Amino acid sequence: MANLLTLSEINNYLKNGEVIAYPTEAVFGLGCDPDCESAVLKLLQLKQRSVDKGLILIASHYQQLLPYIDELAITNEQKQLALTNWPGPITWIFPKNKKTPYFLTGKFDTIAVRVTNHPLVCKLCDLYGKPIVSTSANLSSYPPCKTVIEVTKQFGQNFPILAGETGNRLQPSQIRDIQTGNIIRQG
Repeated sequence: MANLLTLSEINNYLKNGEVIAYPTEAVFGLGCDPDCESAVLKLLQLKQRSVDKGLILIASHYQQLLPYIDELAITNEQKQLALTNWPGPITWIFPKNKKTPYFLTGKFDTIAVRVTNHPLVCKLCDLYGKPIVSTSANLSSYPPCKTVIEVTKQFGQNFPILAGETGNRLQPSQIRDIQTGNIIRQG
């Protein structure tokens, strides 16, 4: 039996520094409060992922990302490029704000960010009042979970999962560098 929860219940888990699973456009994601170091480190430990790799933040709108990015380090054209592709399945690598913690960016001076068009994730970010960490729900070397059953198999029956469906995308988001336009990961 899976631990399927409402938006309100999942919001409380986030407030309490817990890691959650939630449906995204293509797969289930693991998320937590991006400003809570213990939650991020718990997520990395769960996923068996190095802090050096950095993480993605997912938001319901661009303004939620402003505390984490250095908007002054990009041109207006670069900003417009991101905004014309959002909401949607492109994750952009932005220069990070000086206050953005290392546990989000790893060894990089940049941060990966995305404005989602998944209605349930938008509602969650709006309810929580800020972006959440977004990484695929899977243990290292396992494929990303596409169903609640797969999340439960990898993370246990008590793992908090936002009740909902993934979107129609077959691939995770494309990742691109906002300053160069280079594609880091095909979507």
